[in-house]
Amino acid sequence: MSEQHWLTKPQTIRKLWIILIAVLAITVIAGLFIEFHDHFGIESSFAFYAWYGFATCVLMVVGAKLLGIFLKRPDNYYE
Repeated sequence: MSEQHWLTKPQTIRKLWIILIAVLAITVIAGLFIEFHDHFGIESSFAFYAWYGFATCVLMVVGAKLLGIFLKRPDNYYE
């Protein structure tokens, strides 16, 4: 009898999502009370580091997909 791993249970996944969203919301809200010493003007915008990190992650995924188009080899490449 194989029991389901705790990370694959739907209720655990839901709890982890709630914790992740709460931590992200707390860090964005904490930014309202912290004085940032920005080097560029755009850094002073609300939740800059949150949306900049998200946009950078999206661009890296899209870039990796595009790079994969040029670097991929056929399935029988080593035969």
